[in-house]
Amino acid sequence: MHHVLRAAEIGYVDVDPAQGRGFGRAMLVDRSSGAVHTGLYACRLAARGAVNLHVQSYEEYVYVTAGEPVLILDGKAQRLVPGACAFIPMGSEHGWLGPDNGAATWIELATPIPRGPEGPADTFWLGRAAADAVAPLDIRDPRSRHFFRMTDEDITVDKLKVGSRADAPTVSAGMNTALLAYSGIAVKMLIDQRLSAALATMFMVEYQPGGVAHPHDHPLEEAYIILQGEVEAMADGQHYVLKEGDVFWTGVGCIHAFWNRTDTTVRWLETSSPAPPARHGYRFNRDWEYLEEKLGKGG
Repeated sequence: MHHVLRAAEIGYVDVDPAQGRGFGRAMLVDRSSGAVHTGLYACRLAARGAVNLHVQSYEEYVYVTAGEPVLILDGKAQRLVPGACAFIPMGSEHGWLGPDNGAATWIELATPIPRGPEGPADTFWLGRAAADAVAPLDIRDPRSRHFFRMTDEDITVDKLKVGSRADAPTVSAGMNTALLAYSGIAVKMLIDQRLSAALATMFMVEYQPGGVAHPHDHPLEEAYIILQGEVEAMADGQHYVLKEGDVFWTGVGCIHAFWNRTDTTVRWLETSSPAPPARHGYRFNRDWEYLEEKLGKGG
């Protein structure tokens, strides 16, 4: 099972005024898409807008795409910037304030998938969001344990061949912040256990020209939001060309593949829910086809 949502089909819906002001949200993936674990949204908050304080019974993963919204998390207000990531643990009090000027937008993953109106309450509203002081995001501060920020250099192999300055405005590099590169593909983890996430992961993926992921499936759901470029995708035997702003989702067992047949880089934001297991997170068709052929030849 899979789902494709084109950029032109995405429409924001204003939230209940009792929950905030100037806030709109577009559903990208939910139960109507076939998802069991993935609640994926595009969010937009107007200048001077707000999302009231609330607590929820699911984890929330945030990636800021534009603007500088203020996230109030456990009583501390921090101004985020494009490329900033935030993990909001289950049961944590939080709310949002809009930028001083212009709108802010972000992608939001919620898991376990939020309940519908027919289910028990999973979000509990606590009142107006306000902050006496707003601090800039400082990812070098060890107390910023639920935050990260990705820059273009973080996903460029050549930029990572030498060490960064001791006073560089980045988290200290180590295996847990490493860039994974293979088969023309670069993967940069944004939110996982490093930020205390337990139920899912959020990461950035970049395909160089000629990059390919051969047909495979997973014991988990994946969602992809195309941020730049275009890529050819296959799911359940159907082929698509995905472009900037398009959303793609694959369910458990959906055989899918990607090819960058263009002469430019393609980049997307990806989520997996549940979080990948320690082993057998991928099942590539070519490996089992090889075994079938080998056994057929008496091997």
